[in-house]
Amino acid sequence: MEIQNSKGNQWSARKIDHSYIVSIDNHANIVETLTDFVRNQNIRAGEVTGIGAVSEATLRFFNPATKNYVDKTFKEQMEVTNISGNVSEIEGKLTLHLHITLGREDYTALAGHLLEAKIRGAAEFIFYPLNTRVVKLKNEETGINLYDFEK
Repeated sequence: MEIQNSKGNQWSARKIDHSYIVSIDNHANIVETLTDFVRNQNIRAGEVTGIGAVSEATLRFFNPATKNYVDKTFKEQMEVTNISGNVSEIEGKLTLHLHITLGREDYTALAGHLLEAKIRGAAEFIFYPLNTRVVKLKNEETGINLYDFEK
């Protein structure tokens, strides 16, 4: 078993064989910090999952009828019960596509595409890199970036 520790801008990680365990600093922005991590580790494709707690989150909802996104920010302490997503390349840039489920103090939940969230407490992630390059291109019919395996 090969183990290697690394540290970056507001994150620390342990690589075990081909997977990573990642911790994000308190008050860091999730998407910004995880994007720094994947670029630092040159992860071009893969899966990510995580949990934690946030004090603020901006979610996005896609309306297929209009092909438009609606964004909404929630400013309250919430438990991150799940973050899941992937790493791909869009227009030449490594990009995280993350969805999140958030638990509120009244035990209701919010869910959606994660634009950004600020850690308040802890954030723990596991990355499963794939040894490939995956490109997404905008599909005009759906209005969404989809995998293009020909690229």
